[in-house]
Amino acid sequence: MEIRNAEPSEFGEIGRLMVHVYSQLDGFPQKAEQPEYFKMLENVGELAKNPGTEILAVVSADRGIVGAVVYLGDMGYYGSGATISENKNASGFRLLCVDPGERGKGIGRLLAMECIRKAKDKNHSQVIIHSTKVMETAWRMYENMGFKRAEDLDFDQGNFPVFGFRLSI
Repeated sequence: MEIRNAEPSEFGEIGRLMVHVYSQLDGFPQKAEQPEYFKMLENVGELAKNPGTEILAVVSADRGIVGAVVYLGDMGYYGSGATISENKNASGFRLLCVDPGERGKGIGRLLAMECIRKAKDKNHSQVIIHSTKVMETAWRMYENMGFKRAEDLDFDQGNFPVFGFRLSI
């Protein structure tokens, strides 16, 4: 497997993967409940137009794109309801997804580690992310990687609570 910046021609495929992954999370809001969120997922390539924003993909020789994440080197473009843009000297990532058929192979961790590496390359002192209770596997992975809960970053997406995490690097 290879991790690399996604090509613009792959943004549509990544958006479809994100919609597929997030819509199958038990307890996660569905498209009818949060149409703007799912529209953003479908059009994830639009985020790459922002300065310091990259879409990373894990590509398998036989399966194609099996995971993706949006890395943000400029927190002013994070785009959440929290006070994210006030965090200076920080990078973030969001919308991490792994094809359900490829879970358990370390793809999510690989994507997160690449974002951390990029943050270190920018000499940032922290990485900021969000997760939800329904993303139990990801939540556990982030904590095992050293991310700590950061309640000052929590927000509600509609009626859905979203929880902040911070990793000092």
